Amino acid sequence: MRITMLNKYYPPHLGGIEYHMRDLATALSARGHDVHAIVANEGRELVADALDGVRVTRLPRAFAYASTPVAFDMRRAIADDAVRLGGPDVFHLHFPYPWGEASWLAACGSGGSRANRCRLVPSVLTYHSDIVRQRFLGAAYAPVLRRVLDRIDLIIASSPDMLEHSEHLSRVADKCRIVPFGIHVERFAATPERTARACELRERHTPSRGQRPVVLFVGRLIYYKGADVLVRAMAEVDADLVMIGRGPLRPELDALIESLGITDRVTFVEHAEDDDLAAWYHAADVFCLPSVARSEAFGLVQLEAHAAGTPVISTRLTTGVPFVNAHGVTGLTVPPGDVIELARALHTLVTDDALRARLGAQAAERAARDFTIDRMVSDTEAAYDEARKGGA
Repeated sequence: MRITMLNKYYPPHLGGIEYHMRDLATALSARGHDVHAIVANEGRELVADALDGVRVTRLPRAFAYASTPVAFDMRRAIADDAVRLGGPDVFHLHFPYPWGEASWLAACGSGGSRANRCRLVPSVLTYHSDIVRQRFLGAAYAPVLRRVLDRIDLIIASSPDMLEHSEHLSRVADKCRIVPFGIHVERFAATPERTARACELRERHTPSRGQRPVVLFVGRLIYYKGADVLVRAMAEVDADLVMIGRGPLRPELDALIESLGITDRVTFVEHAEDDDLAAWYHAADVFCLPSVARSEAFGLVQLEAHAAGTPVISTRLTTGVPFVNAHGVTGLTVPPGDVIELARALHTLVTDDALRARLGAQAAERAARDFTIDRMVSDTEAAYDEARKGGA
């Protein structure tokens, strides 16, 4: 099958959607599919390359607005791709990327043979998240989004929660299919080397040198991650906090940590390479994702912790976050922004060894069963096949 994917960027650009798209595209290529990604470049040059069997066309970026790269050549690139010899059997869009979706609409909606051919290519859209923070952009874009969702043949949502709570998806629920995201669970499972490194990290790089339980946070230090809520809760919990990530809120967090008098219990790690990140999940007793806004649509880091056998405390957002971290099965969930409830949940897990072990074992089992790359790819292939047969 020939698949053309559309998105803002492609790795090595950092981003959750970009990483998901890479993992999906690479796995599809490994199964024998011809995968082409059309994205924006981070500069003004046209770059065509190949990564792990995936052909990537990076179009010149004129500028970016509200985290949206504008590549004026995108409409033409989509239309050209539709009519090239051996053109795509399916277009796969990754929302939200307003410029990309509008370009796809324009390529398929104008006159001429190229637009006719574009309209004939079956289409699938993965709905990663609502547009949350850019409220003005979201409101202005809503009419275009409705046209996109009406024209697209099939829509992939990552969780039942996203389908239930997104006002845009509820209107087109009949053409939505649930395909949870997957990860390479084997990259986080226990190995002798990973276990040894986890012990070294715990003994040398935690504030108490392994004498207290360890709570781990991994993510960008930005508004919706709720890092400040976690820091406030940690003031009431006898444990160390390791925060892996960087972002604009770091100075505020430093000031908050000092004001709470817990500087001797918090360590920041700006970046961890893949092997060390996997080891950190094993070094931790509890992983915490304290997100406070629907911008956190799924929380793949929860799955990484689960694959390592580490229980998770996360928040009951109206997104896929509590779907991934099943309360009482793989961890605990608390109301978003509730410092007291988060502190209680943290205290419960760091002091109850038996509960922590049970939840961690169940988390590893569920990740290996339900959230693998292979399962995600197979379900995506089924969506492609359905779209090619006429969709919903």
